[in-house]
Amino acid sequence: MNSPSPSPLSWAPLRWANALSRIAVWAGGALTLASVLLISFDVLARKFLGFNTGGADELSSYAFAISTTWSLAFATLQRANVRVDVLYQTLPLRLCAILDWISLVALGVFMTYLTWYAMDVVTASWVQKSAANTTMATPLWIPQGLWFIGLVWMCIVLALMLVRASTAIVTGDLDTVKALCGVRSAQEEADEEAASGERLINAERQGARA
Repeated sequence: MNSPSPSPLSWAPLRWANALSRIAVWAGGALTLASVLLISFDVLARKFLGFNTGGADELSSYAFAISTTWSLAFATLQRANVRVDVLYQTLPLRLCAILDWISLVALGVFMTYLTWYAMDVVTASWVQKSAANTTMATPLWIPQGLWFIGLVWMCIVLALMLVRASTAIVTGDLDTVKALCGVRSAQEEADEEAASGERLINAERQGARA
């Protein structure tokens, strides 16, 4: 019996990229939660106390943009990005691997162009000392810069994934290509849900014992 192929994320650069991406997605989630709390407080203060914090809408829009780009790399590593797989599931494994590689290249090209133009936006805001047309007058390079960092990190992660996927295709390791950038099967999603449910049950049991 052949032993199962190791996870593509066991490759050291991708393992570190996954760990850093997980931190980034948690930071993005914290920003989103903070913006929700700020908006909730602003609404309640306006209704019951007769004042508002000012800038809640502006800050929440920055938080949304930043948290979106900071979560891109982790979502891609976890294969959580949406792909149409009506025909994919019926194709031969080798053809699927080639299509997976092509999709990774296409995503990399798109993200490179997006990041390049995002750099122009941040640079222009920095050079022109642009500020938001609001009472806060936020220097735009600050939120734009944080937003840009997420795009840069996404490009780095995609480059690492492409190197690993290309090596796997050359060596004929099609299972690794599928595990790295293929469409997640229904069985994989079911297994993940089962594992998540088991962790929840174990946590509840430990809480009951405490």
